[in-house]
Amino acid sequence: MGKTKRGKGTKIMAIAERAGLPIAIYEESASPHEVTLVERTLESRFTSDKPERLIGDKAYDSDPLDEKLKKQGIEMIAPNKENRVKGNRQDGRPLRRYKRRWKIERLFAWFGGFRHLSNRYEYYAANFFGFVQLACVLILLRAFLR
Repeated sequence: MGKTKRGKGTKIMAIAERAGLPIAIYEESASPHEVTLVERTLESRFTSDKPERLIGDKAYDSDPLDEKLKKQGIEMIAPNKENRVKGNRQDGRPLRRYKRRWKIERLFAWFGGFRHLSNRYEYYAANFFGFVQLACVLILLRAFLR
């Protein structure tokens, strides 16, 4: 995966729903920027329904990404970067939802509970991604079998 032989430069992109449960997961080498991977992550979702809103950090502040997602009926909520050339695109109302971004961080903390993911024992990236998908299944089963 990527330029390294063992695939240590692996990036995991995830989309979580309101409770922090995974609805999409995607794996790529560490070199491409997150903005270019958003659409591929949306295509790899587990559900047939598209999310109404995506909440991201400052790295997702991109006008072309906003336009692409708007055509699909998805609202992108991301605070503006400090070095933004064009004026502010969002006011305070949608950005109030940005405080809910901790739910995706919680999902990645749940991934940290799986030793196979935190230590990265696998040599091949496909095997590692298989364990990421298995972790998603276990997280979903824990949530629905309570």
